[in-house]
Amino acid sequence: MPDWLIAFPSSIKLNISDPIDRFIDYLITEWDAFFNSITNGLRVFLNSIGYVIEMIPWWLLIAIVFVLTWRMSKKIGKAILYSLLIFSIGAMGLWELMNTTLSIIIASVIISIIIGFPTGVLVSSSDRLDSIVRPILDTMQTMPSFVYLIPAAMLLGLGNVPAVLATTIYAVPPLIRLTSHGIRQVDREVIEAATAFGSTKWQSLIKVKIPQAMPTIMTGVNQTIMMAISMVVTGSMIGVTGLGQEVLISINRLQAGRGFTAGIAIVIMAIVIDRLTQGIIKKGEAFIDE
Repeated sequence: MPDWLIAFPSSIKLNISDPIDRFIDYLITEWDAFFNSITNGLRVFLNSIGYVIEMIPWWLLIAIVFVLTWRMSKKIGKAILYSLLIFSIGAMGLWELMNTTLSIIIASVIISIIIGFPTGVLVSSSDRLDSIVRPILDTMQTMPSFVYLIPAAMLLGLGNVPAVLATTIYAVPPLIRLTSHGIRQVDREVIEAATAFGSTKWQSLIKVKIPQAMPTIMTGVNQTIMMAISMVVTGSMIGVTGLGQEVLISINRLQAGRGFTAGIAIVIMAIVIDRLTQGIIKKGEAFIDE
């Protein structure tokens, strides 16, 4: 029996890595000034967010979590629990690292919203554009997250700045997808009623479609935040500081307790942020129902 019927023919080779490498090299050499400006802009943006976070006293941040949780859930026990969970991060000696991680997450989510929301609105208005964007989003969501670190590190260097770019690319697809889906799912009768009262397409979008789709859009924001948090540890491979770096150091030094402690802090951040954003979504749904 011929070997090619059992083993894949070795003579068939599809080389896509070399063209990609040449393209990245071209960007590095010919667009160096452009990417330096992006790096500097992202660094200023990230440092500004970090400065604001550092200015918030630890007790005030815990109080904010308490008030927001109580306002969203109307349960004093849950508000106390989440406040104690945030307090425990500081008690474990990880407060400063949490602030660093939080600044990266916030910067990435803000950029994701700036890019993802208008893109989702645009995609919702065209079936042809949706058919083009959908496979791109599928690829972005299924691609291993650490792959995004390679071009980000090559183009922007090492540290927190390329992590913001890589995290944004990884986290933005859910927001685009759910924004488009939410607007497309708005009841046609509501849109027709707005049109009958003389609303233009722009007025219908701003005053009817987007408000009606807001719970779905906020779900997209929630998913974007969760995916940004999941990049915390992955980003540590290119020198990102924060809680993810603690996990990486613990792996290199085989310090299970240190890694478990940092992991618990990341889990606490994810739980608290997820519950708060879910509370906002429920509030929005209740408002629309009214």
